[in-house]
Amino acid sequence: MPKTIMTDTLPISETFTSIQGEGKLTGVPSWFCRVSGCNLRCTWCDTPYASWNPEHTKRTIESLIAEAKASGTQHAVLTGGEPMIFDQLVPLSNQLAQLGFHITIETAGTVTLPGVSCNLMSLSPKLANSTPINDPRDESGKWAIRHEDRRLNFDSINELIASTPDRQLKFVVSDPSDLPEIDQVLAHITGYAPRDIMLMPEGVAVPDRDSIQWILDECISRGWTYCPRLHITLFGDTRGT
Repeated sequence: MPKTIMTDTLPISETFTSIQGEGKLTGVPSWFCRVSGCNLRCTWCDTPYASWNPEHTKRTIESLIAEAKASGTQHAVLTGGEPMIFDQLVPLSNQLAQLGFHITIETAGTVTLPGVSCNLMSLSPKLANSTPINDPRDESGKWAIRHEDRRLNFDSINELIASTPDRQLKFVVSDPSDLPEIDQVLAHITGYAPRDIMLMPEGVAVPDRDSIQWILDECISRGWTYCPRLHITLFGDTRGT
C-alpha cells in the first residue's frame, strides 16, 4: 500500500461550513476540510477535483485551525480525496480535538494513520462498481489496475474500526447485483452493528423513488440504514456545500 505523504502543509481542495449531508450526522452544521489527492480513482467519484484532476492550495495547519474556530461549529469533517494518506492529518486532527471538535474522517479505509484523532470513522469500502474500466480518463488502463489492487484492505478497515469510538460503513450501490459483494466484504469485517451499515445510491442527482425502492427494502429487512445525500437535495451537485 502507498505510504503516507510527508509534507509541512496540506494540499487543500476546499474548505467550507455547511451541514453534513451523509451518514449518522446528517443535518449537523459542520466545518469541512477537503484534502486534494487520492490513492484510488473511482469511476463515479463525485469530487474529481480532489482525485482525477486534483486542484489544491497549500495550507498551513495554523490557518486551517483558525478557520475551523471561526466557523462557529462543533463538528469537523476531514475528507478528500483520501485524507488518510497525508501525515499532517495527525496534527490537524489532534489540534481540532484539543479545541473540543467532534471529528469525522471520511475515508475509503485502504490505509491507516497512527495518532490521528477521530470520533466517527466514516468508511466507504469500494465495490467493483467503482473500478474505472474503460473510463476515458484512464486510456492506458493503468488506474483501473491500481484501483482494483488497492480498493479493499480489510486489515486497515478493521484497525480503523477498532481504534475509533464510532463508525459507519457506507456502500455506494448501483443495482441489486452489488448486494452479494457487500455480504462478501462484510464477512471480512468485525466490530460493527447492522445500524452502522449504510447503502447510498450512486449518482449526483436526487434519485426517483422507484429507482431506490430495492435499497429501502433491503435496509428494512436487514436493519441497515438508507443513506441519502441531503446536500444534493438542498444544493444540487455544487462545490462548497
